[in-house]
Amino acid sequence: MRRKTFGEAATAVVLGLLIPLSGCGSSGDGAGDGGTLRLVAAEYGDTPATSSKAYWDKVTGDFTAANPGVKVEVRLLPWADIDREVSRMVKEGKAPDMALMGSYSDFAAQGKLYSAEELLSVGAEANFLQPLAEAGTVNSHLYGLPFVASTRLLFYNEALFDKAGIKKAPKTWSELKAAAKALKDKGVKFPYAMPLGPEEAHAEALIWELSNGGGYADASGNYSLDSEKNIRTWQWVKDNMVTPGLVGPTPPSRLNRADAFAAFLRGEVGMLNGYPSLAHDAAAKGITVGAVAMPVSDSLGTAESPPTVGVADWMVAFKQNGKGAEIGRFLEFVYRDENLADFVGRYHLLPATASAARTPAGGGLSQTDEDFLSALRTARLYPVNDPSWVTVSDTIKRNIGRAVEPGGDPKAVLEEIANKAVEVGDKS
Repeated sequence: MRRKTFGEAATAVVLGLLIPLSGCGSSGDGAGDGGTLRLVAAEYGDTPATSSKAYWDKVTGDFTAANPGVKVEVRLLPWADIDREVSRMVKEGKAPDMALMGSYSDFAAQGKLYSAEELLSVGAEANFLQPLAEAGTVNSHLYGLPFVASTRLLFYNEALFDKAGIKKAPKTWSELKAAAKALKDKGVKFPYAMPLGPEEAHAEALIWELSNGGGYADASGNYSLDSEKNIRTWQWVKDNMVTPGLVGPTPPSRLNRADAFAAFLRGEVGMLNGYPSLAHDAAAKGITVGAVAMPVSDSLGTAESPPTVGVADWMVAFKQNGKGAEIGRFLEFVYRDENLADFVGRYHLLPATASAARTPAGGGLSQTDEDFLSALRTARLYPVNDPSWVTVSDTIKRNIGRAVEPGGDPKAVLEEIANKAVEVGDKS
C-alpha cells in the first residue's frame, strides 16, 4: 500500500517522551488578554518534586523581568490529556497562545498556526537540528518547533550478560537471538523485553522495521506499512523471538513500555530499546548498562547502518489571539541555550537545537548521551507532518502486537493497518 503523506518532508516522531503527571498551574482556557501569554505544556515530571512547574516558573519569571508588561501563564497537563485538551480548546475558539505537545500537523492543516519564519529570527530558525526541522515542516514551512528530543538504542544489563557468558553486544538479529537464549537459560525473566502494548507499540515496531530496511514510509514520503520487508520482519520476530519464549512471560501485545522499563530497573530484563532517561535511572540504581545501535537483520548485515528512531515534542503557536510579536519574543527567550539546556538537563533528554547540544546543562554530556545525540542527527522520525498520523499511529499501537501472537498472521495484520491508513487518508 502507498499513500502520499501530508507535506514535502514526511519523516517522523514518537508522541510523548515521559510518563505523565496530573496537571498543575493555571487552570484557565486559552484566549489571552492584554499583556498575558498563555502556554499549555505537557508535564514531564513524574513526582511533585520533578514537576515541570519549577522550570516554567523560573523561565517565565526571568522573561517578564526582561520584558516588563508581558506575563506568561503556564498550564501543565498530563501527556495522556494534552493533545485532546488543546484540540478541544481550539475547536471551541479558545486556543492558547502556545502549546508544548505531541502533535501539530492537524492545526497546521487548518491554518491555525504561526510558522517559525513569522516568529523567530533567521538564526533561531536555522538552529534546529535538521531531522527535527524536517519533521516539523509542512509545505516548506516550519510549524512544529522541536523542543526536546531523544533517540532509541538497544540497552543491555552488563551484569546479566556476564552471568550468561555473553562476551559482546549483538550486532545482528541472529546474535540478538543467541544472546536472548543464553539469558533465558540463566533464568532471566525477560531476555528481550518487547513492548508492543498499546502505550507505545509504534516505537518498538518502527525500531524493528528499520533494522530490516523497512519502516513506515518510503524515501518519497509514501506510507509503506505493509511492505514485504515489514512482513518479513514480523514473521522473523514471531518465529525466532516470541514463539521460542525469548521475550518473557508477558505477551508483547500486553507489555507496555513503562512496564518494560520498570522491569529493567528491577534487574529482570536482559535487553530492551531505551532512551537517555532510562540510562540515568538505571545508573542511579547501580545497574551498569551498555547501549548500542539496534542489531540489523542478517539479510542486511553489519555493513548496513539503518537509522534509529527519533523522538521529539513540539512547541506550536496559535494565530487566534493575534499575539505573534509577543509569542516570538518569548520563544526566542525560551530557546536560548541556557534555558533549553536547563530543561533537558532536568529530564535527561536531548536539546532540539544545534547550539544547545554543544553547551548542555551540567557542563557536558555523558558518553551515553553523546551516543544518543549522534544517533539523533540521522534519526528517522514518524510522519507527524501528516494529519492522518495520529489515527494511523493509534491503529499501529493497538494492532501490531497481534502479528506475533500464537496463530497471528503478520501479513494480514500489516495489511489491516495499511488499509486503515488509506481509509483515514481518504477522509483527510
